Amino acid sequence: MAKKTTRAEENIQAVEEALSKTERFIEDHQKPILTVIGVLVVIILAFFAFQRFYLYPKERTAQEEIFMAQRYFDQDSLNLALNGDGINPGFLDIIDDYNWTESANLAHYYAGIIYLKQGEYQAAINHLEDFSTKEILVKAMAYGAIGDSYMQLDKTEKATEFYKKAANASENELTAPAFLMKAGWAYEVLGDYNKAVGMYKQIKDKFPRSQEAREIDKTIAHAKGMIK
Repeated sequence: MAKKTTRAEENIQAVEEALSKTERFIEDHQKPILTVIGVLVVIILAFFAFQRFYLYPKERTAQEEIFMAQRYFDQDSLNLALNGDGINPGFLDIIDDYNWTESANLAHYYAGIIYLKQGEYQAAINHLEDFSTKEILVKAMAYGAIGDSYMQLDKTEKATEFYKKAANASENELTAPAFLMKAGWAYEVLGDYNKAVGMYKQIKDKFPRSQEAREIDKTIAHAKGMIK
């Protein structure tokens, strides 16, 4: 029993010594510690002030301003959607005028898709790579559009990279098999039929009810036939 009490006393003494060392450290470095704490408080307050008094109001305005550009996009009036109509801003204006907002982020996606449709492939890539989202289906479409742009630029290896990213981003029967098929075609362009077969087999195994799977056995047989 006495032995247990001794150990307990030793533990208490060790804790007290540690606390004493901490207190001495704080006393010796009180000024720099308070300075660091003060700086952190200022940074935190500045961050919340930036969000509340600058970013949130700017976001609300941006959401109103982007409406017409989205409408022009839906109507396939791509130049008006991109550059505005002289009264209402286009997506490029939203990007320039409302930086840091989610509307500007979304405008990068729209601009990228428009440039892809207009054959401005590098511009499409630039905008789509500046776009970010947690929506997995939209992310997949953005990756796929980058892949299409690289294919048009004859950068086929890069295209396969983004087609696979698109397929993996949202593994559903609507988009994933389509991007796997594109990846397979791209590998065939590169003459890498083994990897092409790998893409096609993923369609057969993972998405047997998809539209792409209907003729996938023939596609696999063709690719296998090209392997030397």
